[in-house]
Amino acid sequence: MNAPEASNLAYFLAGMDLVVSVVASAHVLLFKRDVRAATGWIGLIWLSPVLGAVLYVLLGVNRIDRKMRALRRGRFHSLVPIVCACRDDALEAALGPGGAHLAALSQLVGEVTRSPLLPGNELEPLVGGDEAYPAMIRAIDGATRTVALSTYIFDRDRAGRPLIDALGRAVTRGVEVRVLIDDFGSRHRWPSVIRPLRKAGIPVARFLPTLTPRWFPYLNLRNHRKILVVDGREGFTGGMNVLEDYLLGVYPRRPKRDLHFRVCGPAVADLWRVFAEDWMHTTGEDLCDDPWTAPPTVAGTMLARTVVDGPDDDQDRLLKVFLGALACARSNVAIATPYFLPDARLVAALETAALRGVQVDILLPGRNNHLLVQWASVTALREAMVGRCRVWLSPPPFDHTKLMVVDRLWSFIGSANWDARSLRLNFELNVECYSFVLAKRLDELFRAKLLDSVPITVNQIDQRGLAARLRDGAARILSPYL
Repeated sequence: MNAPEASNLAYFLAGMDLVVSVVASAHVLLFKRDVRAATGWIGLIWLSPVLGAVLYVLLGVNRIDRKMRALRRGRFHSLVPIVCACRDDALEAALGPGGAHLAALSQLVGEVTRSPLLPGNELEPLVGGDEAYPAMIRAIDGATRTVALSTYIFDRDRAGRPLIDALGRAVTRGVEVRVLIDDFGSRHRWPSVIRPLRKAGIPVARFLPTLTPRWFPYLNLRNHRKILVVDGREGFTGGMNVLEDYLLGVYPRRPKRDLHFRVCGPAVADLWRVFAEDWMHTTGEDLCDDPWTAPPTVAGTMLARTVVDGPDDDQDRLLKVFLGALACARSNVAIATPYFLPDARLVAALETAALRGVQVDILLPGRNNHLLVQWASVTALREAMVGRCRVWLSPPPFDHTKLMVVDRLWSFIGSANWDARSLRLNFELNVECYSFVLAKRLDELFRAKLLDSVPITVNQIDQRGLAARLRDGAARILSPYL
């Protein structure tokens, strides 16, 4: 290639890079509402020619069909009868005179979700896989009509194999079974669980298949929800994947602590609705007819409501619930999360609650399984502690627990973390519950964790070396991508 040809090629490539960068930046400006995320993507696009635009196309573009999902949401939402909604006097009775201020929180969540608060539920905490997996298998073995399972990670290990066997037994009995696994999570470890599920005759689908390598640690638009519904009457949800790491009794190589929940009552219909919606989005199969639908049944006295969030809409439901709960709190707030990367609004709400005299306790793992997340969270932790929040670091094994308890009356449990990935990029499901009994039990579990944890102070953060502080600051800049 002679000099003029080389020069022309260079001009052509530079022009193409300029066009691609302008188009990608325009897309960011039109579709990214979060200023921090938009700034980060535009910076990456222009500072990393071609590569920045490619990464934005792969990780930053929301490909979910919002219009179709909205239509499905309207169809499935009607399956939870409005007649089940609790009356004001039921909420007043559940809260008691000391919790009347939380009625405003119920109103907020109702407006945000457009879903009724359902009475007659029972939520039972299950500590770790040693309690949760046997309970799930017993429920599947008792199924007579349907089993619906959705999870982020499903491994063919000491946790997954017994569950595969139980699902296979259900299929043999003539039970209708559907299993939905996030595509990225189905490739968490090799070999994949998909083949043994299909070999057992279990209908299984992958949510949003992607070509991204399984070793890539961060990926957008993943289905992070954990749902099991049996016969439309018994459900399970929480933060646990199907993974032997949660079976502390068998001493796994990478042990994790967590909580899961058994749900009975009308709230189970909400769990099933979310599964059916995701299944239809993935496979096109409509599960709105028999044998999948079941009338709600009263199972207890707890008031519960699901909060569903994801990148398929712009409602920021989880963020609004977190902000509302902190604003309504009067005495204490307990927060446990494995990943803590809140934006400025959440940090300000935490500070404001603490400055009002609310005791705010935040429990995090002492050593995170994603070091970048741990480094990036230091700045937010310092800001929260300056605002008088108390931060605790739990010892190993890694604590994957996700919960929030307000004034020992209101509980918020599920799959969501306190980070941008859960609040903006993943499909999540949480459940709010108004129950002194459940909140007291969760608060006891939380306080028991604090006994083994170490408090961290602002001075400890400030006294670290320059290299550590620079590292954490650099990681914080990357937080929109974590």
